[in-house]
Amino acid sequence: MAEMQEAKGEDIQPEASPEQPVPAMKKPIWLRIFGHDLSAPLLLLALSLLLFVPGQWTVPPLDRDEPRFTQATKQMLETGDYVDIRFQETARHKKPVGIYWLQAAAVKLTGHDASAPLWVYRLPSLIGAVLCVLATFWLARAFMGPAGALVAAGFVGLSIILGVEARLAKTDATLFATIVIAQGALARIWLKEANKRAWGLGLIFWTALAASVLVKGPVGPMVIGFTVVSLMISRRKIAWFKAASPLLGLLWFFLLVLPWFVAIWIATDGTFFTEAIGKDLLGKVSTGQESHGAPPLTHLGAMFGVFWPLPAFFLIALPVIWRERASPLVVFSACWFFPSWIVFELVATKLPHYTMPLLPALVLPVAAALIEGAGAETRKWVRWTAAILFAVPAIGIAVGAFAGPFVLGTWPSPPGAIVTAIGAVFAVVAATRLLRGPALYALPPTALTAIAIAIGVWGFSGPALTTIWVSPRLVAAMDEIPGCANQEARQVATTGFHEPSFIFLEGTDTRIIPAEGAAKFLADESAVGAGSCRIAAIESRHEEAFLASAKEIGLVPEVRKRVEGLNINGGDDVDIALYQAAVSGTNTQGGDEQQ
Repeated sequence: MAEMQEAKGEDIQPEASPEQPVPAMKKPIWLRIFGHDLSAPLLLLALSLLLFVPGQWTVPPLDRDEPRFTQATKQMLETGDYVDIRFQETARHKKPVGIYWLQAAAVKLTGHDASAPLWVYRLPSLIGAVLCVLATFWLARAFMGPAGALVAAGFVGLSIILGVEARLAKTDATLFATIVIAQGALARIWLKEANKRAWGLGLIFWTALAASVLVKGPVGPMVIGFTVVSLMISRRKIAWFKAASPLLGLLWFFLLVLPWFVAIWIATDGTFFTEAIGKDLLGKVSTGQESHGAPPLTHLGAMFGVFWPLPAFFLIALPVIWRERASPLVVFSACWFFPSWIVFELVATKLPHYTMPLLPALVLPVAAALIEGAGAETRKWVRWTAAILFAVPAIGIAVGAFAGPFVLGTWPSPPGAIVTAIGAVFAVVAATRLLRGPALYALPPTALTAIAIAIGVWGFSGPALTTIWVSPRLVAAMDEIPGCANQEARQVATTGFHEPSFIFLEGTDTRIIPAEGAAKFLADESAVGAGSCRIAAIESRHEEAFLASAKEIGLVPEVRKRVEGLNINGGDDVDIALYQAAVSGTNTQGGDEQQ
C-alpha cells in the first residue's frame, strides 16, 4: 500500500493483504476528467453554488443568532459607527467586529443601504463557505494529488453543517475559511522542514490567523495553536516552525488586530473585554449558555449527523487510516483533530457548529484512503453499518419534507417533497454501492443526494413552512393595515414577542415594552392625526394585561390583524394581535386574520 502522503497515481490499489494482491483498479471516469489542478476547482465551485445558493433569497432570518448579527450590522450602516457593536440600545460585546465589517462591505459593494435584503447580509457566509471548499482542495494538495484533493474538498462541501452555515449571516462559515487557509499554510511549512524562511506561506498563515481573531476571537488561535504544539510534540522538534517567521509574523498579526481592539477599548472603556471574555467566553466554558449545555461526547454523537455524508465513508476507510497512522497526512490530521475536539467536549456549552473547524482533519485521511481503494475488501457488517449511516439521514429528510408540514398544520411544498424524495432515491443508490466494491464509486450518487436535499429543503420545503416564519408574516400583516403600508413612517411596539428577526425586519426603532407601556404608546396624543400609524403587537399571553391597562387610561384599542404560528425558539405557539387606537385607525372590524 502506497503511503497516504501521496495519492497521485492513475491506478488505485484496493485493500488487500500482501499474500493476496488485487489487480489495480482504474479511476472512475469522473475522477479522470476532473481530478486535475485546473478542472477540479471549477467542479468544486459549481458544486458549491448548487449546494449553497438555494434558499439564500427565500429563507427568512433564522432566530436568534443570525438576526442579531444582521441587525447590529444594519445599525452600523445607519449610524456610521463601525467600532461599537449594538443591537438597538444594547451593547453586543460578544464577538469581534470582523463579520460585521464584511456584512457592511457586502451591503455597500452591492449598492444597497441599511435596508438591504437579507441575502445581501448573507453574502460573506456564502463566499466563506465556497472558500472553505476551495481552501480544502489547496490544503489537501499539500499531501496528495489533485484527485484526492478533489474528493476531500467535495466532502467538506457536501457536509450538512457547512450547508447550514452558508445560509446564516453570522461568523462560522467565515471563521471556518480562515482556519482552513491557515492550516493549509501550516501543513506546507511542516512538511518542508526547511531551514530558510517560507515568506509567502508565513504571510498567509499569520494573516489568516489574524482574520480568525477579528471574526470570532480565540477559536481560530485555539484550533491552529493546538495543531502547531501537537505537531511539535509529534516530531519532538520545534525548529520547523521557524519557516513561519514567528517573530515577524506575530508583529504582523498584532498590526492587523490591535487597531480595532484599541478602538473598542476606548469606545467602551474596556467593557467589551469584560463582556466578551468574562461573560461570553468563560460562561460557555463553565455553564451551558442559553440552554445549550450538554455532557462530554455530545459532539462526537452530533458529528454522525452534521458531518454527513462523511461518517459512512470514514467507517469504511478506518482500516486503511489505521494502517497508515504513521504517515504525515494522518499525523497532521490527528494533531489537528484530537486536542481541539477534547476541549470542545469539555466545554459546557455545546452547539453543533462548534466542531465544524475539525471537519477537514477527518476528511483528509478519508479522501486519501478512498483514492487508495478503501472498501474493496471491507467486511460485510462494516458495509451495512456504513450504508445505514448514509441512507437513514437522507431518507429521514425526505420523509420530514413531506410529513413535517402536516405536523405544523400546513401543507408540504410539492416541489420540495418531490426533490427530497429524489434525493432519497439517490441515497439508496449510493448506499448499495457502499455495499459492494470500493467506496469511491459511491461519491457521484452521494453528490446528487446532497444537491437534491439542498434544493428541496432550502429552496422549497423550508420557505413553505409558513407556520414557523412568524416575524415576516407579522411585518406583512402590518403592511396590509390601511394607512400603515409605509414601513419607514409607522411606529411599532411589541409586547411578548421579542425575536431579533422581528426587529431586523421591522426596523431598529421597534420598541420592546411591557403591556402597560404598549397601552400608553397607543394612547400618546402625538400619534393621533392624519397619516399617523402606530401599532402595538401584543402576544396573547400579555393581551389581558394590555387591555386592562388600556381601560385604566381610557384607551379604546382595536384589533386590526392577528398572526398565529410556532416560535421555533422553544417550540411555543404564539398568537399576536396587532392593535391600534380606535381614533387613529379605520373603523373596519374585519381585519382579524389567522396567517
